[in-house]
Amino acid sequence: MNHHIGITPDTSVDDAVAAVNSWVEAAVPEQWRIAAREGASALRAVRSAQEYQRWYPAFAHSGLVEPAWAPEYGGLGVGPDVARAIAAVLAPLRLNRLNPIGLNNAAAALFAHGTEEQRRRFLPPIVRNEEKWCQLFSEPGAGSDLASLATRAVRDGDDWIVSGQKVWTTWANVAEFAILLARTDPGAAKHRGITYFILDMRQSGVTVRPLRQITGESEFNEVFLDHARVPDSHRVGDLEDGWNVSRSTLASERQMVAGTAPSGLVRVEGNSTARLIEVAKRNGRWHDPGVRQKVMRLWVEQQIRGWTNARVQQDMSSGRPPGPAASIGKIHQAALNQQIHDLMVDLTGTRALAWDPAEDPDAMPREVYGMLRSLANGTEGGTTDINKNILGERVLRLPREPDPWKGKPWKDIPRS
Repeated sequence: MNHHIGITPDTSVDDAVAAVNSWVEAAVPEQWRIAAREGASALRAVRSAQEYQRWYPAFAHSGLVEPAWAPEYGGLGVGPDVARAIAAVLAPLRLNRLNPIGLNNAAAALFAHGTEEQRRRFLPPIVRNEEKWCQLFSEPGAGSDLASLATRAVRDGDDWIVSGQKVWTTWANVAEFAILLARTDPGAAKHRGITYFILDMRQSGVTVRPLRQITGESEFNEVFLDHARVPDSHRVGDLEDGWNVSRSTLASERQMVAGTAPSGLVRVEGNSTARLIEVAKRNGRWHDPGVRQKVMRLWVEQQIRGWTNARVQQDMSSGRPPGPAASIGKIHQAALNQQIHDLMVDLTGTRALAWDPAEDPDAMPREVYGMLRSLANGTEGGTTDINKNILGERVLRLPREPDPWKGKPWKDIPRS
């Protein structure tokens, strides 16, 4: 599947870079390459989301989506140095990885706790974006306190019968599969008695209802499970060890939201200070020294975020888990992204105040859309407050918050 790229686990960094450059010349449309050199706006003008999705199989079959993964999983099996060199070549082209929840959240659990059969079954279609994924963790009464979740899974022969409700599920409306946390032993303490499953979203026991966001979109959904079935072969990890398995997913999710993961949630319109400069120049504001000072302050913060993310990536490349350090990038990114988008709206001027969606449904300026969407950054991937708790307890070694119900059976704990 990957032979035409000419990269194997033994390929040197220089040879890998040459091979990727040759592949780019042959596989990436020339107008995309030219536009990418001019910036995100130029690229967006010549590469629609639909065109990118149609082209994406060429990217997936090259093995370059996840080059560090073994060939049998859809990658190239290269080492960390070669993987970083490949990423550096591809970065200017903004070749976004599709299916990020599969590539990050689901894959992290499969690599850490899944069986070889599960990895071979699910990872290649994830890379090819043939089977999209979502994450069924949060519930109406279990958001920040995820371990209090109430969705139940009851054994029925070789299957599990799952009933309950999940909420704030990104892309559930287009997903074929979901990673799912469900309670299998209500008599155990809340962090125990939870099991991690892979759920087929296409069955009759699954109902998805979109939730309209402030941007007008419906990325998030609520999901109702009514006697949905999961074969025991789709259980990931040991029975009632789901909380431990979920830590792999949650750490990877924080990396994705923070921008650490290679397949993170990066949008082609960009959220960097380079975009701020572009907007300021377009609106005649770049001559203002106060504006330049604000942009440079955010530029410094962006460099700090990049260095922090690089440390996490280096740990991962060395085989060490990201651990609580991933929470640093997540907290920083959430606040920084909101500050960047707030300034971007300010620089846009009166055009950001009002528009007529009746005349043009897409009339909302991209700067306004980005600002509205950034409001979710402090919640997705774990709330900022919860991630601060993680840093306080696991990095600074501060005392844990008191929990009078610690160790008590979940069924005896009061719930909302």
